[in-house]
Amino acid sequence: MKHILIVNGPNLNLLGIREPQVYGNRTFEDYFQELKQQYPQIALEYYQSNVEGELINKLQEAGFSYNGIILNAGGYSHTSVAIHDAIAAITTPVVEVHISNIYAREEYRHHSLLSSACKGVICGLGLQGYNLAIQSLI
Repeated sequence: MKHILIVNGPNLNLLGIREPQVYGNRTFEDYFQELKQQYPQIALEYYQSNVEGELINKLQEAGFSYNGIILNAGGYSHTSVAIHDAIAAITTPVVEVHISNIYAREEYRHHSLLSSACKGVICGLGLQGYNLAIQSLI
């Protein structure tokens, strides 16, 4: 059985109530239950933290034994050399996901420091991006 971890970063715990015009009205927990039903053959896990070091710890914890990691690092995507280095250090492939189209937003969001260390990047397709990331990992 494949083991895939979804890691969400800062402010993504507020999905469903935070800027619904950008991020939609669904909570991630509800969407995660849907993903688990859609992929019963995969052991899916979910982790969220607003703290950069906790995200790095989780990447390192899963980064040598899981079949894939889906990472939405939120604002850290644009600022964190440390998360980039953690992705580069592990052997598990990481797919970077952004719910919104970062290229249609503020200019500082147009560049991700993480992308070069990731297997691929999916952005702007809403929560469906997580589903596509799972498909790319299986």
